[in-house]
This record gives sequence, structure tokens and C-alpha cells, in this order.
Amino acid sequence: MKNTIQQLTHYDQLSKEEAFQLLVEISEGMYNPSSIAVLLTVFMMRPITVAELEGFRDALLELCKKVDFGGVETIDLCGTGGDGKNTFNISTLASFVVASCGIPVSKHGNSGVSSVSGSSNVLESLGVKFSADNDFLKRTLDEAGICFLHAPLFHPAMKNVAPIRKDLGVKTFFNMLGPMINPAFPRNQLVGVYDLELMRMYSYLYQKGEKNYTILHSFSGHDEISLTTDAKFISNQKEGVLSPSDFGANQVLDEEIFGGNSQKEASEIFVKIISGKGSEAQNHVVAANAGLAVSMVKGVSIKEGFELAKENLLNSKAKMALDKLIKITND
Repeated sequence: MKNTIQQLTHYDQLSKEEAFQLLVEISEGMYNPSSIAVLLTVFMMRPITVAELEGFRDALLELCKKVDFGGVETIDLCGTGGDGKNTFNISTLASFVVASCGIPVSKHGNSGVSSVSGSSNVLESLGVKFSADNDFLKRTLDEAGICFLHAPLFHPAMKNVAPIRKDLGVKTFFNMLGPMINPAFPRNQLVGVYDLELMRMYSYLYQKGEKNYTILHSFSGHDEISLTTDAKFISNQKEGVLSPSDFGANQVLDEEIFGGNSQKEASEIFVKIISGKGSEAQNHVVAANAGLAVSMVKGVSIKEGFELAKENLLNSKAKMALDKLIKITND
């Protein structure tokens, strides 16, 4: 590790193979927490390269506990986090809306590191139990239309890194990796990133595969469609800019999508919105992200996807999916 850190601090780059091997060695407990913390810090001081990101990703995918749904094609809605915006749990809420539209969702998530409440935090607070058992996950997918993949259960390689990330409390290159290491290998993916440079890197890596994907970044800095401003998107078919008017929605203010100051507040906001009692701004932001996912998979227009998503959010169909997930995971 010492030689690697010296190499990186001199602005040398790791090859894809070197990055792969480094992460394997970290997973095998070959380095102490101080060395890992220094490594994470170095990557906060200089940009990660595409080859390094690809090597880290490939290592985590090889080492993960894989999930097999027997050919069922799912979608994951996931952001990198690390945008510092502290919004409510938009992609998690959108995931339940998408599931209520008849699209199987394999939602990959984790506890918050650089935010008040991650997807795992809010779902656990509502009574969702986590498991890595394949049959258990398949049942939740079949009956609730959604399964939740709590990242630490599937990525044993991360156990030596998780406490260090928590202590640092800031985004690291592991934020960049999160959406790319879903152990169910979903065919469809709506992924948000926190800056345009990372969007470029994601696009380069995703176009090498066979995913049906859309990568998002709002010009306000959000790692999702925020409706506070326009958002750039890159998909496997095209790229462009989406405005609130493209969804038939109004522009919203940052404070209207605030996520609360505590996990308790975050959970209360989540319940209010999924119960159909959110504000227009909250509902529209959820429906915009869910609607884009619906448009991707079902081939309908973005406006049609938005309207269907909004309807299912307001008529409690999304909440029914959540209630089913809670019940099944507690049986």
C-alpha cells in the first residue's frame, strides 16, 4: 500500500488491473485502517481515472454475493450520493412508484455516509428487514414488485472500508461505485451522478455493456432530476437536456425538496410522501424520476410516464408496494 500511495501522490495512475488487485487486497484485510483512510483521502485530492474506476468496479462485482432472479429483468434507480444537497429519499420513493407501475425493481442501497439518511436507514426505520437470501429476495420481487439489496450484505469486500467511510463522513470513490455494483446485475438502470465529469466516466463504462440505461445530473448539482433546474441525461440511445416543462411540471425550490435534519425527520417525510400527502413539489420530483424510469422500460413518452407515476403515488399504489415489502420481510 505504501508504494501505491506514493505512486498516487505523485499523480501516477493505476492501471485497470492494478486497481482491481488493490481492491481485492483491501477486501482480504491486507491493509490497516490508517492506510485505507490515506488511500481514500488521496482520491479526494486528485481525480480518479476511468481505468481505476473500472478496475475497482470489476473487483467488487467479482467478489460480491450475486443474486439470480431466473431471467426476470429488473430496474435499479440509484444515485451516487455525495452531492451534499440533503434532499429527501427521492430515488427510494421513486423505486416504489416504479414497482407499482408493474416494473420489477431490484433497489441497491446503503446507509447514509455523507447524508442524513440513506435508503437503508429510512427503510429499516419503517420496518423493512434485510436479507441476502436469494429465495427471500425473489419472493419480495414476485409479491411486492420490489426487493431491496442492502449493500453490506452483498459486498463482503466492503467490510474493511465501511467504518472508515463512516468516520470520514464525506464522499469517496466508493460513492462513485455504488450504482455500478448492484449484485442482481439489473438489465435496466436509472442512475444519478453528482457531477458532469463522473457522468462522462459512467457513460464510457456503460456503453461497453448491454444495459438499458439513463445517467442523470441536474445542473444544480443534484444526483437526480431535482426540478430545481434543467438536467443533463445520457442514455444508451441519445443524450440531451430535460427541463421541468418536459414532464409537465413546474420548477421547484431547493428548500421544497429538503430531506430533514435527522433520520427521524427523513422517515417522516418519506411516509408523508408515499402516503400521497406530499407537497406538489415533492410529488412532482418523485414522479419525474419514476416517470423517466417508466418511459425507459415501457417505451412511453416522458410525460406519460410522469402522469402514470404521479397517479400511482397519489392513489397509494406505491404505498401498497411498500406495505407488502414490510409484511413479507417480517413473515
